[in-house]
Amino acid sequence: MYFSKIKYTGAYVPERIVTNDELEKMVDTDDEWIRSRTGIGERRVSMGENTSELAAKSAQDIIRKGNISPEDIELIIVATATPERITPSAACMVQAAIGASRAVAFDISAACSGFVFALSAADKFIRTGAYKNALVIGAEVLSKYVDWTDRTTCVLFGDGAAGAYIERSDKPGIIAEDIGCDGSKGMCLNGGYNTAANAFNDAEQYSDRFIHMDGKAVFDFATRKVPESAKRLLEENGVSTDDIKYVVPHQANERIVKIISRKLKIPMDRFYLNMFRYGNTSAASIPIALNEMFEKNMVAEGDRLLLAGFGGGLTWCSMLIDV
Repeated sequence: MYFSKIKYTGAYVPERIVTNDELEKMVDTDDEWIRSRTGIGERRVSMGENTSELAAKSAQDIIRKGNISPEDIELIIVATATPERITPSAACMVQAAIGASRAVAFDISAACSGFVFALSAADKFIRTGAYKNALVIGAEVLSKYVDWTDRTTCVLFGDGAAGAYIERSDKPGIIAEDIGCDGSKGMCLNGGYNTAANAFNDAEQYSDRFIHMDGKAVFDFATRKVPESAKRLLEENGVSTDDIKYVVPHQANERIVKIISRKLKIPMDRFYLNMFRYGNTSAASIPIALNEMFEKNMVAEGDRLLLAGFGGGLTWCSMLIDV
């Protein structure tokens, strides 16, 4: 039986830092209001680099760290809700940018849960023997979809990309996951809408590229569904919370994480948080955090991690990983 295991991680974020103080000059908000409600202090914003460019630079970071030959990469999956084109996919553009000419490449869209969804898909390809390795990336340029006059959303989001290189292994690495969605609540977090107007109907031509969010509904969903998912995953796999070295949550809101911590009875010092520096980077959120943990040598071989997130769809995800 085949298993898959994370071998290397990498990340790339734009250099431009936008602080809460800067946003205070643009909308009716202030640093204390943002920090107290979200835990966010600053975020990275693209100065022109688009989604596939961020994704490719994070891939290059992984390739450099692992001394990987791009031609040996067999599968590339990019999780993104903000691709710059309908086609080609961001993954195909990454394939070209890094010279992974033999890789199969495609995108997955599951918003903030996207990286875990993509990791789950790559794991299945490897377990079935279809591929021996995969490059899985979460990448977003949310700033192009943010209404910078809307204080309820513009304070939340940031741009970035990160990912992992996974290989076939004789030891379990990606243990199990619990992923799902509730499409009936999908409009609680939506954006990038276009009507179906064309030359043969009378539909009004209209588009709205901005992100819209019912913050309370998303908050309620996240604080209910994520603990439920994580508990179910642990119970079904006979894993105790004491077995978890760290929880790597989606970096959306510190208050949400504190509630998840309380419901799971896992102390906050075992949750890795970095939303203060990056804000909510959607599909890039969990892998950026994971990469920081690897770079800081916070985890060692044999440590067990719990990835936990939620996002547009509405989607949720929990995944057990052995380092």
